[in-house]
Amino acid sequence: MNDDAFNLTPLDIRKQEFRKTLRGYDTLGVEDFQMRVADALERAMRERQVLEERVAALTEQLRVFRERERAMNEALVAAQQLRQDSRAAAEREGQVIVREAEAEAKRLLDEARSAQNAVQVKMAETERQFQQYMGGFRALLERQLAELRALDGGSKKA
Repeated sequence: MNDDAFNLTPLDIRKQEFRKTLRGYDTLGVEDFQMRVADALERAMRERQVLEERVAALTEQLRVFRERERAMNEALVAAQQLRQDSRAAAEREGQVIVREAEAEAKRLLDEARSAQNAVQVKMAETERQFQQYMGGFRALLERQLAELRALDGGSKKA
């Protein structure tokens, strides 16, 4: 669009002078045409300037939008990574909690079994002592009965 070899401005058109010849062009017609061409060129240049400014503004806006898009994509990727990391951490923590709970349950079960065994041993010892006491008490009673019979048998003879 921009041809450096022929860069014409409205001022160049207005100041352009033509050589006069005997059978030349109508001077007023040429001057009028120069003015109309210069005005049209000025309008075209203003429109071009406005359009170039608008293109520059839109290009800047596009750059900003692309930056935002990139930032949003990076934020989205970071959020997805954070979600995955959080999920993995929660799963690991859940597994640790389950393992700790299982270990605590096993410990409590072992303690309960141990207490049960201790109670059973104590019960067996108490039962043995009771049987021993009963045996001793029975023997005592039998001796006492034997003595009573002996006493009772001696008093019948007398």
